[in-house]
Amino acid sequence: MRNLCLLILTLFLISCGESNTLTEVTQTASSTVVNSAQSETERLNKWLDELWEEQLDFSPELRTSLGIKEDYNKLDDYTLQAQEEQLAWLRTSVSSMERDFNYDSLTDDGKLSWDMWSYALEESEAGVPFRGHVYLYGRGGIQSGLPNFLINFHRVDTPEDMDAYISRLQEIDRVLGEVLERAQANAAAGVRQPAFGYEFAVDEIRRITSGIPFNTNDDTPNSPLWTDVQTKVGGLLENDLIDEEQAQGYREEARSILESEVATAYQMVLAWLQADMENASAEAQGVWALPNGRAYYDYRLVQMTTLDITADEIHQIGLDEVERLLAEMQAIKNEIGFEGTLQSFFEFVRSDPNNYYESTDAGRQQYLDDNYAYLDSINEVLPDYFGRLPLADLEIRRVEAFREQDGAAQHYFPGTPDGSRPGVYYSHMSDMSSLPKHQVEDVLYHEGNPGHHMQIAIQQELADIPRFRTQYFTTAYVEGWGLYAEWLAKEMGGFENPMSDFGRLGGEIWRAIRLVVDTGIHAKQWTEEQAVEYFLSNSDSSESSIRSEIKRYFANPGQATAYKIGMMNIQQARANAEAALGNDFDIRAFHDVILGAGALPLQLMHDRVDRWVAEVQSAN
Repeated sequence: MRNLCLLILTLFLISCGESNTLTEVTQTASSTVVNSAQSETERLNKWLDELWEEQLDFSPELRTSLGIKEDYNKLDDYTLQAQEEQLAWLRTSVSSMERDFNYDSLTDDGKLSWDMWSYALEESEAGVPFRGHVYLYGRGGIQSGLPNFLINFHRVDTPEDMDAYISRLQEIDRVLGEVLERAQANAAAGVRQPAFGYEFAVDEIRRITSGIPFNTNDDTPNSPLWTDVQTKVGGLLENDLIDEEQAQGYREEARSILESEVATAYQMVLAWLQADMENASAEAQGVWALPNGRAYYDYRLVQMTTLDITADEIHQIGLDEVERLLAEMQAIKNEIGFEGTLQSFFEFVRSDPNNYYESTDAGRQQYLDDNYAYLDSINEVLPDYFGRLPLADLEIRRVEAFREQDGAAQHYFPGTPDGSRPGVYYSHMSDMSSLPKHQVEDVLYHEGNPGHHMQIAIQQELADIPRFRTQYFTTAYVEGWGLYAEWLAKEMGGFENPMSDFGRLGGEIWRAIRLVVDTGIHAKQWTEEQAVEYFLSNSDSSESSIRSEIKRYFANPGQATAYKIGMMNIQQARANAEAALGNDFDIRAFHDVILGAGALPLQLMHDRVDRWVAEVQSAN
């Protein structure tokens, strides 16, 4: 009614020629609209924060990873029934949002929150037909995920925290049983991962259950979980929070749980894996071979890229990018002065002993020292390219022995939003031949700053958006930013050594090759050897690293396509903004726009950048 009255008054003033009064009334009307949108957005944000708290009830493990000590004695429910309950809750939440809020009355950022919450439901609904297609074991599966969670995420600062830890040890057999039941059902429906996935899981279980108290030979070292128990109990003892009698009670209780129910649960999983491995394909096959496999792969591509893009289109993008990057690598080869073909240079780089660290403690320490040196250098220039900087610290560590794999990819684990746990860049260092010196700088920028650590830490520290957006991740955005960060680091002064710059191009062509190989495996029925051969022909990566990578693509269909697709979209958003704004383009402001809203689906990211461009244009 108020807006209608304002409209009538405005028309009357126009007829009377009262121009000054008209301006004042128009400004008042505009201010009213803005205030109304802000008010509706604040109401939505408050409601979404309440929903986020409800959503956390579904995952005690997520709460712990965020540094929240609620439900600290529980592990997640891994049953399909639990998934269905979460989906029903999400459906209800979206229906309530559509009923109780007016999308058109929100600010642009409020609309973005609405779109992201709705997108989460769309993504969940799309995955329902393929719940049984997930490979539950293999590298990094639940068998190693549980020990990793307890060791690295469950902090013990008080005796109550240790009580919760003991309770979680008692939950391990339930979780392993729930996942085993699902894996058995998947296998019965004809969904099995390649045999090497079973082998990964078997090896990890053996490492986890090797040593005391699972094996009590005198010369057997402590198992990872038993070592962790003693470390955490020892910390309480050192801080005078418990006495020796209480410490011994914790040790005895934990040991009893580990050597009984936990050992039994792992043995059940191990026995099934070893038996069912006989039914798995010895020759790796893509998901095209699974029931409804092609539809599953199409779903995975949409999920990973957040775009409506086909396998054939991705394959061709990859071929084109490989060709472009090979030409750039050829130019650096010529600059270095190597005589011979690019493929010969690849082989030289792979075989040059000077390009590798010694496989010794000293060599591994030098690798870590070099990483920290590159990190210190890039950190000095971050303020020139970013207005918003992360508060959280970054650590660089070797992967724990129980989950370390020769040639496996480096990776990043986020810290907590409050900074109590730092972000960690992990590197598999059992096979130093998979960590050549010329690639160190490139990978550091991807996993650390200005890559994953910077993006995820900033996202988790955002205080002016609904909390769910601080933990909302899309693979294309997160990995696309990581690859964009490699490219950006050159602009920031990195890669001064031509060999390191060759490593940068090697990192980018690696992601372009992924577009070709992932779609080749899962849509074009490539064999493992076809994929390895294509990779070797177009990359300087070691064969051990390549074979490890190819196995990853078989096990996680579509995920490998997110990196290059995401990077190219961020580059395109920047190029569009630079073209539209000209001299008004500010790289620091652009990066703050990209990083200041969370890990968006790519189209929503483009829309946000377009709005920023329009705001800058209108202000100038």
